[in-house]
Amino acid sequence: MSRNLSRRRFLGEASCAALGSTSILSTILNLQMANNAVAGTGDGASGRKTLVCLFLSGGCDSYNVLLPADTSPANDGAYDDYAAARSNLALSHPDKAPVIFNPDAGTNDQIANPNFLPLNTAEGGAAYTDSSGRSYGIHPSCTRLKELFEGTSAEPNKKRLSFISNIGTLVEPIADKSAYESGNLPLPKALFSHSDQTEQWQTSVPQGQTILSGWAGRAADILHSRLNTEQTNGFYMPMNFSINGNTVFQTGATEGQFVLTSNGALSFSGPHGTANDAQSIKNRTLKEMATDPMNEHYRNLFQQAFRKSTADSIERGEQFQTSFDAPGSVNGQDVDAAIDAAGFLDDYLGNQLRAAVRTIAIRETLKLCRQTLFIEYGGWDNHSELLNTQAALLSSLDTNLYAYQNCLEALGLGDDVITFTSSDFARTLRSNGQGTDHAWSGNQFVLGSPVDGGKIVGNYASLAIDGPDDIGRGGRIFPKVSVDEYFCELLDWFGVAQGEMGTVLPNIENFHTLGAVNRPLGFIS
Repeated sequence: MSRNLSRRRFLGEASCAALGSTSILSTILNLQMANNAVAGTGDGASGRKTLVCLFLSGGCDSYNVLLPADTSPANDGAYDDYAAARSNLALSHPDKAPVIFNPDAGTNDQIANPNFLPLNTAEGGAAYTDSSGRSYGIHPSCTRLKELFEGTSAEPNKKRLSFISNIGTLVEPIADKSAYESGNLPLPKALFSHSDQTEQWQTSVPQGQTILSGWAGRAADILHSRLNTEQTNGFYMPMNFSINGNTVFQTGATEGQFVLTSNGALSFSGPHGTANDAQSIKNRTLKEMATDPMNEHYRNLFQQAFRKSTADSIERGEQFQTSFDAPGSVNGQDVDAAIDAAGFLDDYLGNQLRAAVRTIAIRETLKLCRQTLFIEYGGWDNHSELLNTQAALLSSLDTNLYAYQNCLEALGLGDDVITFTSSDFARTLRSNGQGTDHAWSGNQFVLGSPVDGGKIVGNYASLAIDGPDDIGRGGRIFPKVSVDEYFCELLDWFGVAQGEMGTVLPNIENFHTLGAVNRPLGFIS
């Protein structure tokens, strides 16, 4: 079947393919270490859990995803501050005169910006308010995420999405703007830089140290041999799966990641292994070199070991692909039929999330009680145009995440999968014309049946330019919630013990007392 590849998709898959040899080498090394680890004792924890990171690369402008709706003087006219700061990029308030957007400064075209959708306590119910009594709205492209936040009239208690507001990378808490301006607090290295902030979200170590592991990788170092105890008799399958090439997020000291495409494993044979195109012929030749024990190329002892490990790695890929291609049934439900019925779009994100469902559905076959997935969804670096670009991105996100969550629930997997968003940073409040620039703190959301849905946790920032949370240069907000608190709550649910948390999140005790009765933020039931 021919496929039309977009430039971004081509680059993404080419990147995966280019990284394939590195991934295989990583897997080869991990195979040996992990097989040794599996021989240790585990606690035999029952149940299966999956954490899915959806990374919105480029720096999502999350102040147009979740925004203040309150116009009352008691709450300082939070929407009015928002509208004044964002000017032509502000979403309109359904109860106020529309904000006007001029799409081209060279013309007189005047377009009313769309209204945001008010967030309610239930479908058609009263407005949701936080502990300060403030109400909120969500981007108009996010009708289904709104439903996941509110529940439905038929199932009002089925709320599966909550927001974490004012979150970003931190080394230590920043009490207020004057503490930031004092210059006495350590700050994350290279704020507002894509590469540095992406790395820091994935390592949770923002001090500027050279860190070669991510927090999911360090969690795998601890959990894989202890909880994935079904992997016996030499069977090995990694715990971490990336559908977007190698990432530092899932790289540990001993554990790595299994790199996929939306079509499954990278392998020497692949789905078209019998074809006679040049790539297939090359792959078959490489496979024969690696797997033929009589091959004269591998007389040297190291080379022999390398050849055997490579053959083992190929075998793991083929085992994975066999299950991925024919996932069968889960909890009595046909996986392919559930995916076909879910309503995924035939676009980049839809294909990634289909692959995610398939990989989660086969976790029992892969003998995994704990599993992480990494999905990257790019296009959020909207310097030159925000409103139309973000509306399209959010529309795909909204439709595909809704299909994904409902598909997991249809398969009986919803109770033990949590999906959470991350992004490089948020963006400046002030418009630069038709877009926004790099900033710091923003909003994220977490999705799944274990989530205590219908909440906005954290302290939503004042969006007033030069206000108490703005550190300047176009409206850059400093965080009140650290990424460590966010990740700690996810990892606690996932099975990392409090005594191990400092190994996975070296800065966590700057923000949270380990062993405390309550989780750091309270977004998981």
